[in-house]
Amino acid sequence: MPSPHRCLRAADVESFVRRRCFAPASGRVGVELERIPLRAGDPSLPVDHHRLSRAVDALGVLPGGSRVSFEPGGQLEVSSPPHVGPAAACAATLADLAVIDPVVGRLGVELLATGLHPRAGVRPVVEHPRYRAMGAYFDREGDAGRRMMCETASLQVNLDSGDGASRARRWRLAHRIGPVLLAAFANSPLTAGRPNGLRSGRAAVWAGIDPTRTVPAGDGRDGGEDPASSWTSYALAARVMLVRVSEARMEPVLAPLPFGRWVAEGHELGFPTLDDLEYHLSTLFPPVRARGWLELRMIDSLPDPWWRVAVAVAAALLDDGEAFEIAERATQACGNAWDEAARYGLAPPTLAGAARACFVAALDALPRLGADRHLIEAVACYGERFVARSRCPADDVLDHLRAARSPSLLTTSGDA
Repeated sequence: MPSPHRCLRAADVESFVRRRCFAPASGRVGVELERIPLRAGDPSLPVDHHRLSRAVDALGVLPGGSRVSFEPGGQLEVSSPPHVGPAAACAATLADLAVIDPVVGRLGVELLATGLHPRAGVRPVVEHPRYRAMGAYFDREGDAGRRMMCETASLQVNLDSGDGASRARRWRLAHRIGPVLLAAFANSPLTAGRPNGLRSGRAAVWAGIDPTRTVPAGDGRDGGEDPASSWTSYALAARVMLVRVSEARMEPVLAPLPFGRWVAEGHELGFPTLDDLEYHLSTLFPPVRARGWLELRMIDSLPDPWWRVAVAVAAALLDDGEAFEIAERATQACGNAWDEAARYGLAPPTLAGAARACFVAALDALPRLGADRHLIEAVACYGERFVARSRCPADDVLDHLRAARSPSLLTTSGDA
């Protein structure tokens, strides 16, 4: 909560970022998979969110240790703890999904793995002071913020930020491979059941909200800027979204107030503390975010086994030395291709070539990272079905839609 007196300087912000946002570790992988609950047989009908949340809460501790939560629009999120290597992370998350899905199914609910809700205008079903303040903040500039909160679903891959000299290289590579992962796994070409002209409509929704908190942070391509300095500058320039007066009262900040100015000049509700800084960092949503690890946030929600492929490829490229060097070379021209990736998927030759090189490198690396035969086969199948043909799941959705001549087709199967 804010203080009546100034208690932070820019140097304190940078010290906190270095200490908390770039913690040294090696080889850990976490998964956060969001899916959209729909009424089985008739997705136009609303889901009883309270009944669903009670059933999920009753599950207790899951075998893989994942935490289940709900986004404002009711999107169900399964968040794994960190595991050593992508195979362990995928296996634990899969075990937890095997417990969750039958319980959800018995309620007459299915969980759709796609980047955008099949219905437009979804209203919030999760009440929380944070979400109310976020909604008020975003409403100043249109409906993109509300759509982001209620209609989008993603797959987030959490990887270690590295240590020493490796940290800057990992930060740079995470930003370079980001558009490649976005393009290769794009899975939201429909809005309200109709083509939206994009391969990842979800990415476009995110790009439509406050750019001070959603554009990529500086990736240090010139080699002269370290990640902690870059992330500190980003956090200081980003607008304050809300001020927590108490856990029950969160006030949206509607007039532009960069966090650095809040530090220096304060606000009628007070000056920020370290707790306020930590909370501010949780309201920043770039495609690569530093939270003590690197959150790769650019991938659309995917069905099984494709979500496991995305986790395995991302982890292999950053955690295996040989794959890392190949990806560095292959993605040199991809760091700024976010809009192109969202619109066209792997159709652009630069993104397609980078994706092919990255998939080959990841396949070679996975045995070294302890991946089992099933995970390796899933990555190989995805590479043949999509990447080798410069396609992504969104292309299959559009092909099926054209073949069926029906605007109601929502997604494609992930069966390998």
